[in-house]
Amino acid sequence: MKRDPLYVVIPAKAGIHLDHARSKMDCALLLQRALQAIDFVDVRYGILPSQSGLRRNDGQGMRTALNVCLMLVMGLLIALASTTTATAGLAPTHLRAPPDLRQRVGFDQELGAQVPLNAVFHDANGEPVQLRALLHGKPVLLVPGYFTCRNLCSIVRTGVANGVRRSGFAPGKQFDVVLVSIDPKETPVDARHAQQMDAADHPGAGVERWHYLTGSRSSIAPLMHSIGFRYLFDARSDQFDHAAGIVVLTPNGKVSQYLFGVKFPPETLRLALVDASHGSIGNIVDRFVLLCCQYDTSTGRYTLTIHRIMQGLGISFAILLAGLVVFLRRSEKHRRQEET
Repeated sequence: MKRDPLYVVIPAKAGIHLDHARSKMDCALLLQRALQAIDFVDVRYGILPSQSGLRRNDGQGMRTALNVCLMLVMGLLIALASTTTATAGLAPTHLRAPPDLRQRVGFDQELGAQVPLNAVFHDANGEPVQLRALLHGKPVLLVPGYFTCRNLCSIVRTGVANGVRRSGFAPGKQFDVVLVSIDPKETPVDARHAQQMDAADHPGAGVERWHYLTGSRSSIAPLMHSIGFRYLFDARSDQFDHAAGIVVLTPNGKVSQYLFGVKFPPETLRLALVDASHGSIGNIVDRFVLLCCQYDTSTGRYTLTIHRIMQGLGISFAILLAGLVVFLRRSEKHRRQEET
């Protein structure tokens, strides 16, 4: 029974073309010859290639068929190896990460550093704004990053929104949230789009009162340098490599604390704002808790310390003792007045 020969179509994406090098043509020819050894195979009816000399229950024919299959597999492997080599040769040069990437990207703690208050940026409406004008005599959560980031920045903003919503403070009242883009190519349109998306995703966080800023390199670089935020544009991914975290500024624009990571517990966020405000916001409970806690610069978190606890208990005991002395003196004075 005559069968039509089996034809193989090799897609162009495989990297084998008629005008390629001779080695690629040899691999293609080897694959074609291996396939030509088989005219047709129909498993349903048990029809096997006539060239193989294979008959049912024929051991020699079985070995011949296995050899043909082995040739076919070898041809495919050689063709794939040639395709990989050809593709690597035609592809652009692979860009490697800089050897000093960890030194060029990071977040250094510059506690007490003064940020450049005269730096000029543009808000989400395109209006020029000076950093000094955003302090308003209140502490500030400064969030470095950029608005078209496809990975980390939106997660950081989500962490800020969750912490702010549950902190008990309202942005624009007790403190402000300022987000500054590190990409000088971004525009107020990018900032406005990011603010709209964040406001829709995080209702109740007061995102509409956050400040989304873009600016030139001459404004961005000094600000990021002052807070120790080191970043690098990565041509491999067409994105910026940078660390994750936020900075708490005092009302006069000095670095008070750093909160690292992408999650910011509301209790920590509240204490950081109370501490940065020098007690101008918060209540007496917040101030007492601060007496029993200490900011750990290695973790960016507040931790309870025996020294602070003892200090807080000592101050509390002193206050109670002073109150008791005053009460006893007044009682003694009142008793003497009654006797006279």
